[in-house]
Amino acid sequence: MSAPYLFYTTKTIAIPLCGLDADLFRDIVRCKTARFDSSSFTFYLQNTDADRADIELALGKRLYIQVEEPANSVCIRNFFTQDSSPPEELVSDDAYPAGEASPFFSLRWVERLETELRSRKYSPKTRAVYAHYNKALCRHLQKPPESVTREDIKNYLSYQETTNLSASSMNLALSSFRFFYTHVIKQNVACEQRRPRQDKKLPVVFSRNEINAILAAKTNCKHRLLLMLVYSAGLRVSEVVSLKKDHIDISRKVITVISGKGRKDRCTILSSQVIDCLKDYYTHYDIKTWLFPGSPATGHLSVRSAQHICENAMYKAGIEKNASIHSLRHTFATHLLENGTDIRYIQELLGHTSIRTTQQYTHVARRKALKIPSPLDTLENGDD
Repeated sequence: MSAPYLFYTTKTIAIPLCGLDADLFRDIVRCKTARFDSSSFTFYLQNTDADRADIELALGKRLYIQVEEPANSVCIRNFFTQDSSPPEELVSDDAYPAGEASPFFSLRWVERLETELRSRKYSPKTRAVYAHYNKALCRHLQKPPESVTREDIKNYLSYQETTNLSASSMNLALSSFRFFYTHVIKQNVACEQRRPRQDKKLPVVFSRNEINAILAAKTNCKHRLLLMLVYSAGLRVSEVVSLKKDHIDISRKVITVISGKGRKDRCTILSSQVIDCLKDYYTHYDIKTWLFPGSPATGHLSVRSAQHICENAMYKAGIEKNASIHSLRHTFATHLLENGTDIRYIQELLGHTSIRTTQQYTHVARRKALKIPSPLDTLENGDD
């Protein structure tokens, strides 16, 4: 009996396809964030809750082996589902995709949760993540959702903290519980639970020299244009890959972002250098709809491919910061702030609902406080 291996690191999920399973290959391709490396014949995804949920849907009830790097642990998943009548107490709830029944989270609850989420127009990824966390809770507690108590949820969140889960992931789990128990179960068991304290981390930003090095590292016109757009307009990676040709108004120097985060439209600036690059790009590529066509060309470039383009540029530029393509967006805001742009305008360009989100960049911008000389540099002056 053959089974695919899933190697989990802190950042990625690698799935080597040693023995080709054509059906599994097609199912993973449907995960929009999956990147296929033809040289190693391996799929790569980010190790996030959303991508974990996507890959679990793709794997379905297949037998697979999960290897976790930090703990050096190996777990065989869906082993008992290979038998027609597995002992219920031995079946892991992970064996079941979001749309199917499980021993602890029945099909009735799956369907009701899906209905409530769809009626509020939640995205497919959010629906998958909410189902994932609620099923994980019931699996951990070994009880159905109608038996879950306030203390159960508190204990589960405490357990998550011991696994070094980030505060943002714990908050997402709590949001999943609050939605399900408030709107589906109609029980007030999650509303009183206080949210975990958020980690107050400063965004990683590049210097102007590093931006020049990143752009210079990309000789491919398409890749260079993608990175220039993210930095020059402050776009999210999902927004830049979703751009269409008619979203860019060269005459007005405006980029229109359609259905950005929170399904909000907004306008942002179009750089003169990007316009020159676009004209060159249009001479090399016959762009009809998507500005960055994917494979097949009927769809756009995947988010993972865009992330890989940035990672490759950083590697070639010799930049070792713990940064990502999203750091280009952080850098856009920080450099505007350093240039004296009003923070309200930056908020509008970034599409932030709250000014408090934009204010995080005031802590990393090189403003007057950072220009104060260190007392070490004034020691040579001696006493007054």
